[in-house]
Amino acid sequence: MSNNRPLILVTNDDGITAPGIRNLISVMNELGEVVVVAPEGAMSGQGHAITINNTLYCDPVVIDDGPQKEYKSNGTPVDCVKLAMDQILHRKPDLLVSGINHGSNSSINIIYSGTMSAAVEGGIEGIPSIGFSLTSYKWDADFTAARHYAKLIASKVLAANGNLPAPFILNVNIPYFALEEIKGIKIARQAKAKWVESYDKRVNPQGREYCWLTGEFVNMDQGTDTDEYALKNAYVSVVPVSIDLTHYELMNNLKGWLDKK
Repeated sequence: MSNNRPLILVTNDDGITAPGIRNLISVMNELGEVVVVAPEGAMSGQGHAITINNTLYCDPVVIDDGPQKEYKSNGTPVDCVKLAMDQILHRKPDLLVSGINHGSNSSINIIYSGTMSAAVEGGIEGIPSIGFSLTSYKWDADFTAARHYAKLIASKVLAANGNLPAPFILNVNIPYFALEEIKGIKIARQAKAKWVESYDKRVNPQGREYCWLTGEFVNMDQGTDTDEYALKNAYVSVVPVSIDLTHYELMNNLKGWLDKK
């Protein structure tokens, strides 16, 4: 590959043939030299899981005309990033993009998201990384607006030409509106929300009980500076993400009573 254009690593959690990643690959081909390393099948909800007790495969594959180079793996999204860095790429990418996910990864969803975990892994490696998600679960969703904003945001990150703080990780969610209905971009914080979950117990034809996870998303945050507010009001939400999980306020409080001799 030529070094004249930026090197862009593309991955996802919906699988290498998902419409979301195919659209993202198409857009990234306009911006640089693209290498794709993605799961061979759906890996949604895998979070930051890695494979340690099973054999990993990473095989070249041709899905469309390219010109990108593509590899499919039986591993998780984070495995894909690790394999790309260790086995496939000749240098550190200028950008890692993950997605375009089928469904929102706003608020607490980032914790469970394979899409965003791949972006976080990129950030750990010192690569400017972006996770893109569209707030529609439809497999045949219209990706016009998502393509537009993925190209806009990725091109601005590339234009920074390395002058970015590290780690640099963005969680980008695009509301499912027509392009002309989207009002723009809002830099936001992660809304305080959670899933209220339960398990639907059933019985299979052999008489064995099994459980199926169900749940309802509950937004407990009425702030107007959150990703949930932005999406509800037809804005693209951009949340800067940190890999430091330290609760600094609690740390200072603990120093007052837990660290005494």
